[in-house]
Amino acid sequence: MFGLLALVVGLANYRILHANRARLLSDPGLVPSCDVALVLGTSAFLKGGGPNPHFESRMNAAAELYRSGKVRHLLVSGDNRYQSYNEPRQMRAALIKRGVPAAAITADYAGFRTLDSVVRARQVFGLERCIIVTQRYHNTRALEIARASHLEAWGYCAPDVGFVNSFTTECREVLARTVTVLDLYVWNRQPYFLGKPEPIRLAQH
Repeated sequence: MFGLLALVVGLANYRILHANRARLLSDPGLVPSCDVALVLGTSAFLKGGGPNPHFESRMNAAAELYRSGKVRHLLVSGDNRYQSYNEPRQMRAALIKRGVPAAAITADYAGFRTLDSVVRARQVFGLERCIIVTQRYHNTRALEIARASHLEAWGYCAPDVGFVNSFTTECREVLARTVTVLDLYVWNRQPYFLGKPEPIRLAQH
């Protein structure tokens, strides 16, 4: 039984890590121009109350894409299931602080999981192609979900954070990749909440 489990985990991780690596980009100059970037959520703060370096890195990367003209709009998607916890609101405020106009930001408050964020980007917000902004370890999984959802996507990888702040997260990602493969190709799992279409309207220049 343990051998079978190890095989499933190994194959799932191999699939996700290798199938999408050609679409992982860390140089903003190589990022193709798209109307919208999907910015995946995480908390702005660590459990101890300090700033979350993963969050800061993602916000810097997303703002950089907007300022460079690679994208015209940012879709920030994250968890908002509790009144006291609101990732999209935190991301929106952080991006505005970095010079992104409020009119160029759309918030998805039902991005409870990576699967929800990516599927809703396609089915609710009407994206057919986009840039996905998150760290490299996370982007491989997001790109696999995009592939299965018929969303043409490239992953722009925010700079990785230090080992101390990333070790536990990256260990959890091994299991998350396995669950994602099962979600997509075995269980056909759907977002917790889909809702009616809300296509993004880009501001006119």
